[in-house]
Amino acid sequence: MPEPATTSPARPAPAPAPGPRTATRPHTPPAPMPKVMTRPRRRPGGPRPPGTRPPATRPPGSRPPGTHPPGRHDTRVPEPRRPRQPLTPVQPPPHPTELFTERLMLVLSGQRPLHWVARHIAHTAYDDLARLAERRPLGTVGGHRPAVHRVGHYEVRPGVFEVFARVGAGTALRALAFRLHRGDDQRWRCTAVEVAGPPLHRG
Repeated sequence: MPEPATTSPARPAPAPAPGPRTATRPHTPPAPMPKVMTRPRRRPGGPRPPGTRPPATRPPGSRPPGTHPPGRHDTRVPEPRRPRQPLTPVQPPPHPTELFTERLMLVLSGQRPLHWVARHIAHTAYDDLARLAERRPLGTVGGHRPAVHRVGHYEVRPGVFEVFARVGAGTALRALAFRLHRGDDQRWRCTAVEVAGPPLHRG
């Protein structure tokens, strides 16, 4: 009988022959990359990212609401301003007839000189007024100065007034009459004057 074949144990493969040595560098980890944070640019006037709010700005010299000025410790609230009182309406100027009555009375009572009204007298009225002023027909009576009690007038034509006035001093009364003309310069002038009634005795 043939003998069974025997198997020999496997032998390790022979190591390769050492070749020429190559230089090896020590292993170094790669350098870390610098981190760069980028943010998308926001257009002017565009929407603001959520959660952000511009800082509040106040005009110079103002203080935050609910605070007191420096050095003030009073917690009282100031009273509201009272409404202003209505202004007194402007009074219209006196009528020319009233104005001239007062002027003539002051001259004819001796309280004002004749030249005080010279530029307001025209034509022969100046001579008549000068003659009357010498006698002072509207002078003081018993310590009472003359006063105008009533003035009336009527318009003869546009720019011409006939004026009559009642002047009294105490219990004495006299009548004053004169005429007014408005000239081309729109100024009023007395062109005639006379006094009627018993003279007022000077006291």
